[in-house]
Amino acid sequence: MQLDVFNGDADGIIALLQLRLADPKESIRITGVKRDINLLARVLDTVDLATISQVTVLDISYEKNQQALQTLLAKDIAVFYVDHHRSGNISTHPKLNTLINTDANVCTSLLVNDYLGGKYPFWAIAAAFGDNLIARAQAFAKQQGLSAAQTAQLRELGTYINYNGYGRTVDDLHFHPARLFELLLNYENPFDLIREKNSLFTQLKTAYQQDMTKAKSADIVYENSHCQIIKLSDHAWARRVSGVFGNYLANQAPDKAHAILTLNNEGSYTVSVRAPLNNKQGADELCSKFPSGGGRAAAAGINQLPQKDLAAFIKTMSEYYTN
Repeated sequence: MQLDVFNGDADGIIALLQLRLADPKESIRITGVKRDINLLARVLDTVDLATISQVTVLDISYEKNQQALQTLLAKDIAVFYVDHHRSGNISTHPKLNTLINTDANVCTSLLVNDYLGGKYPFWAIAAAFGDNLIARAQAFAKQQGLSAAQTAQLRELGTYINYNGYGRTVDDLHFHPARLFELLLNYENPFDLIREKNSLFTQLKTAYQQDMTKAKSADIVYENSHCQIIKLSDHAWARRVSGVFGNYLANQAPDKAHAILTLNNEGSYTVSVRAPLNNKQGADELCSKFPSGGGRAAAAGINQLPQKDLAAFIKTMSEYYTN
């Protein structure tokens, strides 16, 4: 049996979408909210490994999943691992095939696009927009001969799919990521989805606009000429919008770093960090200074930042991007 393990954001979903459009397979799918990145550990807890012959892993940190990965390999299960987050040391194993590139201008769906020889470039463009690789996505769209209007549509689509991945649990989301993948699998061409009346594209667009309107009146916790830190309220809409609002702010002020704080149910903060778009480095290094932190150079986060450590985080972020 095939097992597909993928991040519940635009990049993870669309990476798998490209692979399964090109190579349809019945599979068990393991996914979750965007910040649920220890997905391979869930495989060990919920799946009978004796029934699994191959695992595809998409858009979750190799570094964070090494222990579970080694368990799979020890059971002689073939693993295809594609990602762009911090990787640490990548092991060699006859059953392991990796396609990992941590460059700040790469995402998993772009890696899959190259792997497939460019079979579904429009989907890859949407994913790149969803991962806030705006310049890369625009250049790719131009290369594909898309009009400005078509490019804008793919930017919207990627943004909305990415927006759907953020939440404390899947109950916060409009669509479970596995269900969203299944629905998207009906569209080899994303423009068919965009043109369809009352489609999930339209549903997510309406929800996104409502949540973003609320986010734009959020409290600024700290700001200087190099960074801005904003706190959202403890509501489902705030948890849904936390990542895409960070992307929005980054595009509005590309020379600044941004952090979005949302309150967790046990009193800590979830933190979403965006490096300056004009200097896409350091978000992963900054977040990795705190337990439960990680990500990639351009965008990273901390799953649980104790309230007592907020002042330390503000100081660390301010000093990092001021120096």
